[in-house]
Amino acid sequence: MHIFFKVIVLSLTVLTTVNSQKREVKKQPNIIVIMADDMGYADTGFTGSKNIKTPHLDKMASAGVVFSQGYVTHAFCGPSRAGLLSGRYQHRFGFDHNPAYDPNNPYLGISTKEILFPARMQKVGYTTGIIGKWHLGAAYPFNPMNRGFNYFYGFLGGGHDYYKVDVSRPFKENYLHGLIRNKRPADFKGYLTTALSNDAVDFVKENKEKPFFLYLSYNAPHQPLQAPKEDIERYAHIKDKKRRVYAAMVDVMDQGIGKVIKALEDNEIAENTLVFFLSDNGGPIPSKRLPKRGNGSSNAPFRGGKTDYFDGGVHVPFIAYWPSVLKGGQVYDKPVISIDISKTAVELAGADASEGNGMEGENLIPLLTGKKKEAPHNALFWKFRNNWAVLSDGYKHIKNSPLKEAGLFNLKKDAGEQNNIVSKNKKVAESLRSKWQAWDKQNMGHRIGSYAEFERKREQFFEESLPEGAKKSDYFVPKK
Repeated sequence: MHIFFKVIVLSLTVLTTVNSQKREVKKQPNIIVIMADDMGYADTGFTGSKNIKTPHLDKMASAGVVFSQGYVTHAFCGPSRAGLLSGRYQHRFGFDHNPAYDPNNPYLGISTKEILFPARMQKVGYTTGIIGKWHLGAAYPFNPMNRGFNYFYGFLGGGHDYYKVDVSRPFKENYLHGLIRNKRPADFKGYLTTALSNDAVDFVKENKEKPFFLYLSYNAPHQPLQAPKEDIERYAHIKDKKRRVYAAMVDVMDQGIGKVIKALEDNEIAENTLVFFLSDNGGPIPSKRLPKRGNGSSNAPFRGGKTDYFDGGVHVPFIAYWPSVLKGGQVYDKPVISIDISKTAVELAGADASEGNGMEGENLIPLLTGKKKEAPHNALFWKFRNNWAVLSDGYKHIKNSPLKEAGLFNLKKDAGEQNNIVSKNKKVAESLRSKWQAWDKQNMGHRIGSYAEFERKREQFFEESLPEGAKKSDYFVPKK
């Protein structure tokens, strides 16, 4: 009887192991990409913050992989997100600027020739969802539901008020426009960040039986600086008012991320779900020209911030969390970039990364599990108007204000980019510049014009459409 029991147990163990292995082979992993907005590098516990609480992100970091050299493809919102979702440097299709909000404009958005990576995943059975900020075009051709997403709850513009909606406001005040659920008007109650987090939890619950991809695209902690009173009060020890509210915004976002992770655990799919977290760019910081620009963020120890190609603008908090596959406590110290996330997701899903305009980037999982030892990139590149940068082998060659000429920095010794060594290392600079020029030959010119210029021309169009002899002052009381 004892021997018979052992045989039965052994048989069941073998059968369970075989079935488990079959499930692992057959079952495609769920993938979640969580993106913060305008978040400073130093504003999580795992990147050194002492006065902002991010326990859920810190737990993911300690149980997953922290990319100490995690970068994004652009130093501000729309283009950075275009790079992530296309899986290509956005310069390849001319998406170098934030598109103005205009739901009637069929040109202001991400090129319809680009296959966004969620669309690739749809073809192999994934249910795909985006919750939160889009910022890749407001007109019909660019709607997320037409670009590879089965589900959308959020807003099409670059930001939103965290408490209210006012659909009577003009387009350029789109931070007050209504939300959208799929292709119908929607609303939210309470605080927007919490509403987005709760919707993400619902998405997880509703799709737990099938492979899914979720892009949880927060607008926090992007301005306007707004947070629940009770959360702001918990940061009363922070003297700077902006940073106090900003800290509360980051905290509430972290609480929401904790809810999503708990939903994965409660529905017993955490082991089969890969979660990435990153920011779309560095936090905006004050400057001599724009002294009120900052949102209270910190990009320490890096120089610069949002719109810069110094590391403060493009070097972001970056995590991968997958309990069953990735060994916790890892710090991956080779440069990676946001388009690696896209390539990783598509290859793990078993989708085609080469269809159409083939994806760039590298699958990160073999690098993190030790199957590949080499660095994923020979170089990383950035460009916007007359500013540019290239990073290779620890050296960054960069043209960015206030540098009058292109500089060279050794990031291994000078993470803050304070010691310009170009005069003594001209051959290194020339080699990097050659790499950048070869990369730039594959790019196209700007397809997305300046937001401010678009607003100016739109206002001019309306004024020119007035009947002959009519004046703007006939319709509006001039502001004093």
